[in-house]
Amino acid sequence: MVTVGIDPHKNMHQAVALADDGTRVGLAKKVASGPKALGQLLAWARALALQAPVLWAIEGGPGLGRAIADALLHAGQEVVWVPARAMAAHRRLSGAVGAKSDVIDAVAVARAALADPHLARHRIDPVVRQVRVLVDLRQDLVERRVALTNRLLAMLHTELGQSSGKGALSTRVKVGRVRLVVEQADVEEVVRWALLEQLDEVQALLVRVAGVERRLRDVVGPIAPNLLAIRGVGVVWAAVLLSQVGDVGRFASSARLARWSGCAPIPVFSSGRRRHRLHRGGNRQVNRAMHSIALVQVQWPGPAQEFVRAREVAKGKKGAYRALKRHLVDVVYRAMVADQALKRQVGEVYRPAA
Repeated sequence: MVTVGIDPHKNMHQAVALADDGTRVGLAKKVASGPKALGQLLAWARALALQAPVLWAIEGGPGLGRAIADALLHAGQEVVWVPARAMAAHRRLSGAVGAKSDVIDAVAVARAALADPHLARHRIDPVVRQVRVLVDLRQDLVERRVALTNRLLAMLHTELGQSSGKGALSTRVKVGRVRLVVEQADVEEVVRWALLEQLDEVQALLVRVAGVERRLRDVVGPIAPNLLAIRGVGVVWAAVLLSQVGDVGRFASSARLARWSGCAPIPVFSSGRRRHRLHRGGNRQVNRAMHSIALVQVQWPGPAQEFVRAREVAKGKKGAYRALKRHLVDVVYRAMVADQALKRQVGEVYRPAA
């Protein structure tokens, strides 16, 4: 087998082929990103592989390399994703200390793929892609609303002397109340106009966020009934989990999902003392979703509340919540596996022909 490492960029992709023993095969190939990239890469790889199977390894998560990954998968190729940290580690192991180039990075990507046979395989799921687009759009709208709200609250405090607490502009009703205050305030006309303009924009962003969430509900509801049945998992967090995890089958167990999401503690053994430390890495969006789900579950009487109470003495409050998050990963994993099995029964997941 020939392993091709790709270092993707916005305008071009750098590819290097390695044999099973990690040695370079042929010359590196640089192609411009775009419609012609697939044909050029396939022709180059076939000439080097000589009928041997080819594994395509692409650096990073689905981002700059998504288009070429999709094209390769449609062409019947096997594609895996190499985390940037794994690439950087193999670049250091190669002795290229202080040196960095696209070719060096592509070689490190391929060597990381050779070293780890359990890397995430690229899959195309049209429904998950729709969810991902909607999640990204909602995130952008929310960030814009938060930034505008912070500036507006500061301006209200400066111009009207009104101190508003957290969440003062979090709903359309609250925005309407502040609008009445501004309209009745004794301030210059220009100041009133500037405040009202910003309030209108906040209101419009709230309406747009609500519209995106309605679209998410329509898309996520049919494909994640088991996930949505978990207390604390609303449409937004279910969409985040689906968009980030994608094909849950790429995780052999819930333990792998927990480590990938940063919810699994890292064992540390020193001087005969056995302990664990907090994992500060992993996918932060999934980690945040699990934290939010844990907070909601603890607010209601039930197993989660008892789980935390039983561990608070030994682990402390934060440690008990971390343990709950790790337990909830198992629950979420089983729900996503069940949902994916249901989805495959109706043939919604695209799998390219061999």
